[in-house]
Amino acid sequence: MPHVDIKCFPRDLNDEQKAALAEDIAQVIIRHFDSKDSSVSVALNQVQPEDWKAQVWDTEIGPKMDELIKKPGYSM
Repeated sequence: MPHVDIKCFPRDLNDEQKAALAEDIAQVIIRHFDSKDSSVSVALNQVQPEDWKAQVWDTEIGPKMDELIKKPGYSM
């Protein structure tokens, strides 16, 4: 049951754009994990730039750097 949780700075995406993003990501997950479409879920959480360090970097990126399969090209 793959679940993808995307965190990003706020983007002005309409429902059609969000659906297209979710479909594209789901297709990649289905291909690489040999999953069914009904098993994949995708969340989009928009985080204000001033909250990024506290809400994302300090909790999910920095302390889990060894677990990341794609590391960021920045540090905080």
